Amino acid sequence: MIHTLFAYLTTLCYLAAAFLIGVRLFRKEGWTPPRWLAIAIGFIGLTLHSWVIWDGVAGHGGVNLGFYHALALTAWTIVALLLASSLTKPVDNLGLILLPAAALSLLLETHMADVGFMRHSTSLALKIHVLISMLAYSLLTLAAVQSIILAVQDHHLRHRRFTGFVRTLPPLQTMESLLFEMITAGFILLTLALLSGFAFLENMFAQHLVHKTILSVLAWLVFGGLLIGRYRHGWRGRTAITWTLSGFGILILAYFGSKAVLQFILQRAS
Repeated sequence: MIHTLFAYLTTLCYLAAAFLIGVRLFRKEGWTPPRWLAIAIGFIGLTLHSWVIWDGVAGHGGVNLGFYHALALTAWTIVALLLASSLTKPVDNLGLILLPAAALSLLLETHMADVGFMRHSTSLALKIHVLISMLAYSLLTLAAVQSIILAVQDHHLRHRRFTGFVRTLPPLQTMESLLFEMITAGFILLTLALLSGFAFLENMFAQHLVHKTILSVLAWLVFGGLLIGRYRHGWRGRTAITWTLSGFGILILAYFGSKAVLQFILQRAS
């Protein structure tokens, strides 16, 4: 009961913060909420979200990383990185998409049965690998949403549509710089996650990790290729957006696609 209540309160906070961001971005006249208000409400939601994650993921004799619990934990990491970055950088606009998505993940985690435990006896190295992987996915999720907003901004500027949404965004060059900062940090963490993960691949096929490993390496190659193209050939704009979304799509298939197949299809068939 308390778990459900906290999940609903978190959802309300995230939706309220996203609403305030939307008003600030799209309202053309009249009062607009200050930037700090949405961030403050987001932090309240994050605090509540922390309790929900602790109770659902780590509060029952092990670390439950079933599909929906993993989704909620990833959402927590994404929101935490988003809000922390918003204190010093103009990235809070990403919350317009990410905060409702995080709210949805909490509702799914609360109402969908989910089993997938990691024992307390699990090695510290494996726990660190999982943490690095979560951070990598979360940073690259921020980069993907940043690229979507960048695409919208680029489209409006090309067609000279200077709407309230575009006027409230940082300059295009600043948006691109933020995008590549996120991709660079995410790529470094993804590299560490892959290197640490290979240490646990005693039998890739027996562990049902072959698809996840191949797709993760492919995503790593896409993001690495994008960074090389950026620093050697000055890639930007639509090229950067396409590569970012392609790499992110492959990464989502690698993690959540593989987890969904293992948990919902293979177990159901067995």
